[in-house]
Amino acid sequence: MTDKTISSTENPQVAVSSIEDNKVIARRWLELVSEHKIEEICEMTAPTWRMHGGPPKLSSGTDGIRELFQTFGSIEQKWTIDDIIAEGDKVVVRATNTCVQESFLGIPASGRQQTFSAMFIFWIVDGKVMEIWRNADDLGRVLQLGARIEPSSSL
Repeated sequence: MTDKTISSTENPQVAVSSIEDNKVIARRWLELVSEHKIEEICEMTAPTWRMHGGPPKLSSGTDGIRELFQTFGSIEQKWTIDDIIAEGDKVVVRATNTCVQESFLGIPASGRQQTFSAMFIFWIVDGKVMEIWRNADDLGRVLQLGARIEPSSSL
């Protein structure tokens, strides 16, 4: 019996090279978000791109990228990557965002700096970002802006 399967230990350069390239792509994507370079992000993004866990009803592809940036409004932000882990065609990034924005989710920011953490899973195929799953501390962010959690009066 002969097995034609090549394991990653027999040819580690193929898998490792692709994984490292994908990590560079994910890192660069977030850098470009910080720099507000929409067209460069669009060049890295697949025509069928989708985002999960972001603003609702974003279009797919580069139209969705442009819509995403419209939801930000006027913003100064910096993403700092805390961890980056990759396997196959997925890259997981844990990052911290420090930003100043006019408002977030309708809550005025009044020039206050916000800092929050987020995790992203990038699905990258042939050098293009196909999908992103986002999970961010949006609650912590609105609390930084002065929002309050109050129990229902019906309790």
